[in-house]
Amino acid sequence: MPRYFVTLIVAVALFMETMDSTVIATSLPAIASDLGEDPIALKLALTSYLLSLAVFIPISGWMADRYGARTVFRAAIVVFTVGSAACGFAQSLPDFIAFRILQGMGGAMMVPVGRLVLLRTIPKAELISALAWLTIPALMGPVIGPPLGGFITTVFSWRWIFWINIPVGILGVILATHYIANIREEDVPPLDIKGFILSGFGLAGVAFGITTIGQGLFPTPVVVSLLAIGIVGCWLYVLHARKAKAPLIDLSLLKIDTFFASVVGGFIYRIGIGAMPFLLPLFFQLGFGMTALQSGLLTFASAVGAVAMKTAAAPIIRRFGFKRVLVVNAVVSSVFIAAAALFTSATPQSLILVVLLVGGFFKSLQFTSINTIAYADIDNKAMSRATSFASVAQQLSLSAGVAIGALILEIERLGRDTHEVVASDFPAAFITVALLAASSALVFALLPKDAGASLSTRARPVGAAAESAPQIEEPVR
Repeated sequence: MPRYFVTLIVAVALFMETMDSTVIATSLPAIASDLGEDPIALKLALTSYLLSLAVFIPISGWMADRYGARTVFRAAIVVFTVGSAACGFAQSLPDFIAFRILQGMGGAMMVPVGRLVLLRTIPKAELISALAWLTIPALMGPVIGPPLGGFITTVFSWRWIFWINIPVGILGVILATHYIANIREEDVPPLDIKGFILSGFGLAGVAFGITTIGQGLFPTPVVVSLLAIGIVGCWLYVLHARKAKAPLIDLSLLKIDTFFASVVGGFIYRIGIGAMPFLLPLFFQLGFGMTALQSGLLTFASAVGAVAMKTAAAPIIRRFGFKRVLVVNAVVSSVFIAAAALFTSATPQSLILVVLLVGGFFKSLQFTSINTIAYADIDNKAMSRATSFASVAQQLSLSAGVAIGALILEIERLGRDTHEVVASDFPAAFITVALLAASSALVFALLPKDAGASLSTRARPVGAAAESAPQIEEPVR
């Protein structure tokens, strides 16, 4: 069976998780009405999911090393699917929130461990193309989710948003059993329990606090307190990680130039990109009066651009090199983000489609470059810690993007008699997040000229990669 079939299995799991995290956004009013709750209160279901991701992603790498990547990946799909089914049967807000937390536990393991499976089974020279496929579901989920959620809720019931994951999850378990090897490490250090507790409090506080900024879920003092708790927790974890022999989130990986650029530069870039799935639908619907379906069809253009990029990414990166692509493309793709500030109700939809389509191409190219170069100089033994670390940073950056977008809209509304969101509120938000995304080029510019060379030539051992090969149990055929 071709290695890219494994990539497809992981990509489908990633798509299921990414889409599910956004698909309920347009269905919150219907869910709130059915459960007899205020729609604002239902946003706790979104934040509780993110909270679960923040707490459990750091432990995913250790779990994969200890119990095997296939075992954990398969169990994660089961947990995510059971949580999805339970959400569909929820009868109250506490039920719904608890089941979303269960879903988040599965999602926290499913995505980073799935990426780890690829990193340990695909030769480095083929990683660019393989990870390009993983970029597509990550980009398609946020743009397909809202209109799909609205369609399912209108035609069927909001409960089917979660139940449709059941057959996909069952298929995922079967395919993982037959085609994914159970890769694990022989000498796994004990679980860093203290680090798990500190990172849990720290990341949960930061993620929850960031997500609630500008959302009206809690009073400002509560949001500030959450952020403060999170920052203190993260600071205490940093102090702990400096002394721990096997820290859960290995900060020493930041000493590697390529990993540092991917995590730090990628964090800044994703803040800008992460705001777009939040801003564009609101802009089209509240600013231009479009329906959810109309705005969804427009924003879907960026996903089409991402698909068009998948075959072009590897040749482009091999031709120009990671450093040049990351620096130049950070600016180019940010220009297309800023271009949304020029849209008006008189702008032809065909022109909007072209801008989003081309912008999706360059955005996907940047994601592929960022995600791939992170592992250029990581040895096999550190790969699980690297995937956990990168996944945490990615999740926090996307949450920060939404928070910044919402905060700018709140600032734009200050001093007005009406609290409604209007089209003129959005240009400042688009320009701000575009400038943030473009500024990531400063981090990428620090890379050496030949950064990521091991990924664009025939794979060869890097660092300790040849010293300690992971233990592999062959999949059932």
